[in-house]
Amino acid sequence: MNNGIHYRHEVKHYLNWSDVIAIRQRLRAVMEPDSHAKDGKYLIRSLYFDSPEDRALREKIDGVNQREKFRIRYYNGDRSLIHLEKKSKHNGLGTKYSANLSAEEAQKIVDDDISWMMGSERPLLQELYIKMRYQRIRPKTIVDYTREPFIYRPGNVRVTFDYNIRTGLSCTDFLNPDCVTIPAGDPAVIMEVKWDAYLPSVIRDIVQEKGRRATAFSKYAICRIYD
Repeated sequence: MNNGIHYRHEVKHYLNWSDVIAIRQRLRAVMEPDSHAKDGKYLIRSLYFDSPEDRALREKIDGVNQREKFRIRYYNGDRSLIHLEKKSKHNGLGTKYSANLSAEEAQKIVDDDISWMMGSERPLLQELYIKMRYQRIRPKTIVDYTREPFIYRPGNVRVTFDYNIRTGLSCTDFLNPDCVTIPAGDPAVIMEVKWDAYLPSVIRDIVQEKGRRATAFSKYAICRIYD
């Protein structure tokens, strides 16, 4: 694709903890830890958006070839740096657009106070406003989880282990640290492998675990199981 959009490959695998221990040890021998991680991991809180008809959820479950989803997220409980993100999928490849939000702006969006967004100089906020206005997408659920990230510079490879996935059910007040979340689904670990044009063979060999196949797992979808 040569339209100027930066697409990345992304593959996910279900793992058990014995898999994680083995793969983690091999990754540490060749990959760098993420500089943003604390003790090798960080906590992520995301707020996902969807339409009244659950379009984003249904398109994910149905494997629609071209789809998108919006979310707001922050890391390690730090509400001084919040990101609005749009993730798009096309022919199995993914791309992400991002814009920073202040805590006040994020809270306004949660509270459905959105008229100010159209005057923003950030195009992604304008796009979200239009889709909240005309497609009626709204904050749907909180998704919390722990992530262990590893980086390999050649090929811009990123391997992560995600676990302790929790859902906020119908709570969307994601800036409130007292918002209760509960475990979502089974306690499996999800390994995500992301890369640009090529996946170096050294990484490919490390992340291949016998009997483990790629999956279309979605943290957002699993956090909607109680709806």
